[in-house]
Amino acid sequence: MTNDAVIAAALGSLAGARHGYNVAVGVVPDEAGLYAFYGDGLAWSSLDLAPAFDGQPLYVGKAERSLNGRDIRTHFAAGKTGSSTVRRSLAALLAGELALVPIPRNVAKPDRSANFALEPPGEARLSDWMQQQLSLATWVKLEGESLDVIETEVVRQLRPPLNLDKVGEPRGRLRAARKRLADVARAWQPSATNPDVDRSTSTWPS
Repeated sequence: MTNDAVIAAALGSLAGARHGYNVAVGVVPDEAGLYAFYGDGLAWSSLDLAPAFDGQPLYVGKAERSLNGRDIRTHFAAGKTGSSTVRRSLAALLAGELALVPIPRNVAKPDRSANFALEPPGEARLSDWMQQQLSLATWVKLEGESLDVIETEVVRQLRPPLNLDKVGEPRGRLRAARKRLADVARAWQPSATNPDVDRSTSTWPS
């Protein structure tokens, strides 16, 4: 299959059947491939975004080993924001609405990384929001194809607004929002009463 044909097949699959979380856990395969998150109208409004065309996904990513493991067990899972680019992007744009408080991804050993996590209640609220508002489509990689090459072209064509890399657009608002949360996480300090959560950050800064 030519590269153009593979890209067309990937685009077609990602524009096809979409599943909410409860269905996706049972049907998304344990194989490498691409995935796309789609939002309903309320999701786009909550994120203060507008689709550039009908059927535009919010985010496209790749799973090198397992679509089910990456999509379901990481992106939808509370406690995984530090390991999930899409969760951090969603958290950055929903911080006020969901009262999300960023903390270091490892509070036992804060590393001042930009890959922040969230306080546990916020992790749960973000997962609930994703499970209610997002749906998922996937494409399984063909043997011998370069997943990175296919992802690059798919992202370039679909221009998902939560992607920061390969999209060819600046994403200034998203980058600034993520930086704000990362800065709060870097300034985190444990409290005397609960070393795992700093109560001084329990209210989202204005």
